[in-house]
Amino acid sequence: MLVAVAGSNREAMTQFRRALLIACLACGPFAWAPQARAEDALDCHLSFNLEGWSVFYKTASGTGMVSCNNGDRLPVTIISRGGGLTFGKSRITDGVGEFTGIANIRDVLGSYAAAEAHIGAVRSRQVQVVTKGNVSLALKGKGDGWDIGVSLASFTLKPR
Repeated sequence: MLVAVAGSNREAMTQFRRALLIACLACGPFAWAPQARAEDALDCHLSFNLEGWSVFYKTASGTGMVSCNNGDRLPVTIISRGGGLTFGKSRITDGVGEFTGIANIRDVLGSYAAAEAHIGAVRSRQVQVVTKGNVSLALKGKGDGWDIGVSLASFTLKPR
């Protein structure tokens, strides 16, 4: 409850305006930042194949196709690089991914942050979520090979 006496009414209004100005300045940039609204958001999926190896340094590369519900398609090259306590060799075929936070198909391009703990032998499955700002990509796939470890990596999508 706000109670003001006649003499301090002007001071209370000045403090209120100052607080409002600070709030507007702090939140203002977010009001104009491009964001995918629910009604404008695209439903985009990635189908991919990926192959790689790791001995402390982890590397994998492959290709994929991004398809959206508006009919847009974008062929991509996938590069994953990172490091940690990790060893192995693996291949993922017929992997799939689902994007969130997409307003334009080109929003999928760029580098995503990834952290993972993994173990697999012969036939393994991988499930991972990577993020880039407001965009997230949930990945899953089946593969073969062997691997064990913990790593931090980047997962990059580039146009092919």
